[in-house]
Amino acid sequence: MGLLAYLKTQFVLQLLLGFVFVVSGLIINFIQLLTCVLWPINKQLYRRINTRLSYSLWSQLVMLLEWWSGTECTLYTDQATVDNFGKEHVIIILNHNYEIDFLCGWTMCERYGVLGSSKVLAKHELLKVPLIGWTWYFLEIVFCKRKWEEDRDTVFRGLDRLKDYPEFMWFLLYCEGTRFTEKKHQISMEVAESKGLPMLKYHLLPRTKGFTTTLKCLKGTVSAVYDVTLNFKDHQVPTLLGIINGKKYMADMKIRRFPVEEIPEDEKECANWLHKLYQEKDALQEHYHKEGTFPGPTITPPRRLWTLLNFLFWATLLLSPLINFACGVVVSGSPLLILGFSLFLIIASIAIRRLIGVTEIKKTGSSYGDEGAKKQN
Repeated sequence: MGLLAYLKTQFVLQLLLGFVFVVSGLIINFIQLLTCVLWPINKQLYRRINTRLSYSLWSQLVMLLEWWSGTECTLYTDQATVDNFGKEHVIIILNHNYEIDFLCGWTMCERYGVLGSSKVLAKHELLKVPLIGWTWYFLEIVFCKRKWEEDRDTVFRGLDRLKDYPEFMWFLLYCEGTRFTEKKHQISMEVAESKGLPMLKYHLLPRTKGFTTTLKCLKGTVSAVYDVTLNFKDHQVPTLLGIINGKKYMADMKIRRFPVEEIPEDEKECANWLHKLYQEKDALQEHYHKEGTFPGPTITPPRRLWTLLNFLFWATLLLSPLINFACGVVVSGSPLLILGFSLFLIIASIAIRRLIGVTEIKKTGSSYGDEGAKKQN
């Protein structure tokens, strides 16, 4: 292990990274709160400001992926598809198998200039998560409880508001509804068998209601649906903790573009189209497991310096006073100050660890397969 790789695994450095992210996030959230006065005056100005504030926070996580861990993302697609990236409103369909699948999606958003305006249909519990949920609230993310009777009006209102969004957005949907686990897969395939639907090997049965509703509400705004199938070289199982420890992963993303005109408008036919799409995604994953690659040409978009420069700005702004204060505490020799600062570090490390826990597969349980599976579309 080289010196740099060793340093990346050290708790003190990781704590400083977390400190920068958390404190800058709180500052950004406070500024976002202040921008609320703009909403009734100039809604589009409010949105443009919050797009850039959100970028300043999310790009720090992208920096960890691209510059700290050195993870590489290769796209399996054609140049004609890539030429549309960042130039149209789209719906993204991504498989939900990995702890960092959202981060791989974000790095593509960043490289094509839509990170700050990226959207997602998110579970309501995330609204309560500091930094993540708070930033999403100001960014007009659509939250749902995954109970259609309760979500109907909220989802329709939230999507309707986005029709006039001033910057190109990528709207992410995890159509499987929850992250893949063997137990959830078994339950999901029992549902598929009971409904006479084709069995899937690498995915859960897609929940069609969210997709058909989003497509219907954003008709006339979105130009296409991008189907993204993600996997990792050498059967790697990436984690956010691995990224923080500086571990490098090799991500492969198969991307297909479907113009909205090619997708049926009828809700039942649209649902059937989505089921067929997931059968194709399953075939792509089978090909990857056998060959180690997806079919088709590859493109590797270059990293941009903006994520690194943004992090260096916040690190310079926040770490200098922290280090000066820490040195002052040590020099003072005051047991009370030293104890207080130690408690601060402990609380900070626990808070950061809890934020990381939001992404962990073993801690992202759901009621999938209990009552929810019976209502699955």
